Amino acid sequence: MKMGTLKDKVLNFLTKKGEVKKAGPPLDLKEAFSKFAKGGSQMSKDQLLIFMVEHQGEKNCSSANLEENIKKVLQVGSSNSVCKRQGLNLNEFIDFLLLDDFNGPLKDEVHHDMSAPLSHYFMYTGHNSYLTGNQLTSESSDEPIIEALQQGVRVIELDLWPSPTKDGGIKVVHGRTFTTPVSLTKCLKSIKEYAFVKSDFPVILTLEDHLTSRLQANFAQIATQIFGKMLYCPETDYLTEFPSPESLKNRIVISTKPPKEYQLSDSNNPVPSGSELSEDEPWGQELPESIARLKTENRNISDLDEVGIIICDNKQNQQGARQYKHLITIHGGKSKGSMMDRLKDDIKVRRLSLSEKKLKGACESHGAELIRFTQKNILRVYPKGERIQSSNFRPHLGWMYGAQMVAFNMQGHGKSLQYMQGMFRANGGCGYVKKPDFMIRKLPHEEEFDPKRTLPVKQRLKVKVYKGEGWKSDFSPTHFDLFSPPDFYAKVCIIGVPADSVKKRTSVKMDNWYPVWDEEFEFPLTVPELALLRIEVKDKDQTKDDFAGQTCLPVSELRHGFRSVPLHDTKGKKFKSVKLLVRFQVETLIKS
Repeated sequence: MKMGTLKDKVLNFLTKKGEVKKAGPPLDLKEAFSKFAKGGSQMSKDQLLIFMVEHQGEKNCSSANLEENIKKVLQVGSSNSVCKRQGLNLNEFIDFLLLDDFNGPLKDEVHHDMSAPLSHYFMYTGHNSYLTGNQLTSESSDEPIIEALQQGVRVIELDLWPSPTKDGGIKVVHGRTFTTPVSLTKCLKSIKEYAFVKSDFPVILTLEDHLTSRLQANFAQIATQIFGKMLYCPETDYLTEFPSPESLKNRIVISTKPPKEYQLSDSNNPVPSGSELSEDEPWGQELPESIARLKTENRNISDLDEVGIIICDNKQNQQGARQYKHLITIHGGKSKGSMMDRLKDDIKVRRLSLSEKKLKGACESHGAELIRFTQKNILRVYPKGERIQSSNFRPHLGWMYGAQMVAFNMQGHGKSLQYMQGMFRANGGCGYVKKPDFMIRKLPHEEEFDPKRTLPVKQRLKVKVYKGEGWKSDFSPTHFDLFSPPDFYAKVCIIGVPADSVKKRTSVKMDNWYPVWDEEFEFPLTVPELALLRIEVKDKDQTKDDFAGQTCLPVSELRHGFRSVPLHDTKGKKFKSVKLLVRFQVETLIKS
């Protein structure tokens, strides 16, 4: 009996693996083709242009745009030459719709107003940007920084510590851990080279500064020498309003706490001037005691040796502090006192940093104050100390309360990072996304936006998942199942404010590399401006379902009509061929 079952499976494998089961076109596509082709068997270029304008809502589409893409379709798998025919039949029309570089789900250009202050934008933000792996023992390198910049990250974090080696006496390392350091000069040179490969908008360096005044002066000299005119230096000691992303194009901006006059608070425990130690929670505070003790014992005594040098020349300290302060555009705010004190309005604009734990507490008791604070100032939220493996929290925790810099471990792959990637596919992927108006407008305290409050439904989003393809090209025949084609289904989810978050899924299409689901889902949205649409395809299995691709898209940016939606791997890298054909429709019930 067992041998017979195995033999059946092997025969099934040999027959099904080479089998290509393609279902007929969904009815919606047939009807749209027939309507715009006027009942004919081919859709002409002029008819296709009318379809793009009227059905797809592409008001700026031109004949020249279509010409090149029609040729792409006709030259692939068609026996009819372009010279003989300038129209598309039904199957070619569907192939045309699946050209994701032309008919993708999002606009590929910057279209938000970029002339507002920096505080009016969400920013693509990294945490400990130099680490290659976990937070405790991994290597530091400029490679993760380069990769982040190539992906469009606009806020890079560097931890600066004294070093007995050259390079200005400064190293980049996750202090009081077993991570290895990387050269400051190497990091800054890589930032200069790759800062504006993906986007022209400013790169902000957030510095966690553990330097003495002398070393701060060294940093100022090194940064000025490497960046030159790229480095933005404010004309005043402090700002009352941040400059705009537009005004800072192709500039490097520094954000850290400004140095104070050197004071020897304790001869046995001197504190370097301008240290960021008090802003971020000291590393190890949230970790098991045994790990924290190991890190403390491993602390390099040379850090303290540097401080002794400072005492010798107070005048030099003051000069170094002025040089360093001159570079700082976004000042780190005070980190002590009550939350109300930290969120208090001031004529000077500043940046406040909170751990995800502290933000959760602040959301419960000071939600409205957080929103008001971020209308003018910048709030940075970073992962809690227990995330040793470089995991991340749900970014909406910060976005819902106006936090511009939700700092993420870019090497910590998972759903949370996919949400982050989805948010910053908006606005042409430039790394800056304009915050919704209700987070920027000054309102009476009782009318301030509250993400916990259930609001009226503002929009209804309809998502119809028609079909998928490309797995047979991008995966091996035995990747999903040894003895049969995969059994694909799609999960369709909304991630946003609590009232909008929901999960749905299609049926399972058995034994098919080319699944056709033709299923529609409707999502009522109260805050569509903060909603993300996540689609994930999986292969149904008896034990654990296999991952087969995902994407995350900002709802407010979705292009209407039939769209080609490329899928990505778990790290966010786009597959070469895997894509879905999906229709998006939005009905607005309440206008802003």
